[in-house]
Amino acid sequence: MSERSYHLPVLVPQVVQLLAGARTVLDCTLGGGGHALALLERGVRVTGLDRDPAAVAAATSALASFAAAGRFKALQANFAGIDSVPELAGERYGGVLLDLGVSSHQLDDPVRGFTFRPGAPLDMRMSPELARDAAAILNEATELELTLVFKEYADFPRAGRLAREIVRRRVRKPFAVSDDLVAAIRQVLGPRSGPADFAPVFQALRIAVNDEIGALERSLPRLRDRLHEGGRIVVIAYHSGEDRVVKSAFREWSAACICPPRQPVCTCRGRPLGRTLTRKAVLPDAEELAANPRARSARLRAWERAA
Repeated sequence: MSERSYHLPVLVPQVVQLLAGARTVLDCTLGGGGHALALLERGVRVTGLDRDPAAVAAATSALASFAAAGRFKALQANFAGIDSVPELAGERYGGVLLDLGVSSHQLDDPVRGFTFRPGAPLDMRMSPELARDAAAILNEATELELTLVFKEYADFPRAGRLAREIVRRRVRKPFAVSDDLVAAIRQVLGPRSGPADFAPVFQALRIAVNDEIGALERSLPRLRDRLHEGGRIVVIAYHSGEDRVVKSAFREWSAACICPPRQPVCTCRGRPLGRTLTRKAVLPDAEELAANPRARSARLRAWERAA
């Protein structure tokens, strides 16, 4: 298939092993269909979602033979709105997969604006249906809002100064292309700043454009409830904020009691909803990193619903 030209999936053997017992899997971040292909080849039935119509088209083409056999279907939808997708009403699954972040294809397509390459438009929308792109946020958000974006999503040490510089510059000229944001970063960090400094700022802006952290927090309980008893959810995160959300959710679901510590009588569910399968996040090995350097920030966690 043409998956390698679209997006090289990460941690495939680990995903397949964790979901080996599932008869049906909901792949919430279909991309080019790489994880879906690996599961389909092992007899699993897969329903794939992606908010990006280009990803849905690529996966549909690559996995056409499985679709013809009735074992695969792709839907253009955001997993954050799973309960409003008519085709998924009442459906439950043996496994749920989330491969968060942005695909290689999206990064490499200059028109999509996910990169800080010179001249790239400040877009960063994973779906063309989103109203606000990156340029709109840079040109319209308040200084405080921008500061919070760079502080919370990038841990940028000079988030306030960068926000002030953006507000100052946009009065003279609206932000439109990657060069505009790079210039603002260099003004704050100095002319010797480079890609390592630009990357977290651009990533933070992308997360804000697509509400990635908020969508994940809202979606995880809904996706958990779509699992059959004994079903598993596997999440691959590439950002520390996303990974913390996943780790926290799995920890809470695995606890017998979630009442406040000083509450004398338990009034919560009084039992764990399931168990965490990964004591620590699973990381790519050296062989995978050599073949795909973009996998270096991947962190996989898995959880199993109680039978």
